[in-house]
Amino acid sequence: MSKLTRREVLKLFMAGAGVTLAPWPWKEAFSAAIPAAPDIVISKGTAPAQITEAAMRALGGMSRFVSRGDVVLVKPNMAWDRKPELAATTNPEVVATLVRLSLEAGAKEVKVFDNPCEDPRRSYVSSGIMAAAKGAGAKVSYMEERRFRQMDLKGEVLKNWEVYQEAVEVDKVINCPILKHHSLARLTMGMKNLMGLIGGDRARIHWHLEQAIVDLAAFFRPTLVVLDAIRILTANGPQGGSLKYVKQLNTVAASRDQVAIDAVGARLFGLRPAEMAHLPIAARRGLGHMDLTKLRIKEV
Repeated sequence: MSKLTRREVLKLFMAGAGVTLAPWPWKEAFSAAIPAAPDIVISKGTAPAQITEAAMRALGGMSRFVSRGDVVLVKPNMAWDRKPELAATTNPEVVATLVRLSLEAGAKEVKVFDNPCEDPRRSYVSSGIMAAAKGAGAKVSYMEERRFRQMDLKGEVLKNWEVYQEAVEVDKVINCPILKHHSLARLTMGMKNLMGLIGGDRARIHWHLEQAIVDLAAFFRPTLVVLDAIRILTANGPQGGSLKYVKQLNTVAASRDQVAIDAVGARLFGLRPAEMAHLPIAARRGLGHMDLTKLRIKEV
């Protein structure tokens, strides 16, 4: 006969006395015993793959964001024909790690694509992202002109715009930008990285840049944002072109809050979040939280 627990013995005794034991609130007790996942994780170290994986583990694991059978888009910055060390494009090891973790979480397929400012056949290769993502199991493709569709963005500035059809057909979007200087936006991070999912005359977007990138963030609403700050471009952005503009931070930050992650990026760059014109707009529109003091931040 198996050994009875103290509670089971008590139930038998109470039953004999005609007393019913109240149900144990196990759900509440179980929930209270598990600390809530942080809102933001900042992971530091010299190995990009390891700190990316550590960030996701601390955030609750990729299975918190990717479900079995999902088709996932990992959206890096591949905008320029630059090698990874020049910090104009997302670190390829960060991208590959997100691809691998998504597949391990049960994703049916992981796609990687971008609409570069320079020749995609050069940018995909020079950035190192094509080889790294394919090596991790992703389907890497060039964006085809025929697959852009006019869509209703319902934005304040961007009402209708050409959007890449595949970007809205996936189940989950993991936005994977690099933190770098931008001559017009001051910095380019998560929200601006979403410009790589649209076509049309993107130069026009810069006329009302802050509001336009918030419109894109509201339309795409990525499931997760993982900010690459392994190497950051401190000047001459967004293209860079010289190692003298590159600073090694060996940092990755991750959050499901796209406003908060851009606020973290501003802090990493030495700026106040309020100095980024798009962040107050995005916060007012309910896309996330700009005040980092009100969020749970974990460093690993």
